[in-house]
Amino acid sequence: MPIIVNLDVMMAKRKMSLNELAQKVGVTNVNLSILKTGKAKGVRFDTLEAICAALDCQPGDILAYICAPKSSFIET
Repeated sequence: MPIIVNLDVMMAKRKMSLNELAQKVGVTNVNLSILKTGKAKGVRFDTLEAICAALDCQPGDILAYICAPKSSFIET
């Protein structure tokens, strides 16, 4: 997946636990854990905003895009 979630990195930098962040953001530990592990299919902007406010960071500190190599093909 070309979108990388660095939530655990920002949480470590801020010395904040998953439980503490979940409480500040107003989401369940389970939903935050799904996002943290990169298994989420999407994230609501209001949730992202709350996470950024709680961690005092920008969305780009949490989410990164890694350009996937284009698959080559052989013409026949």
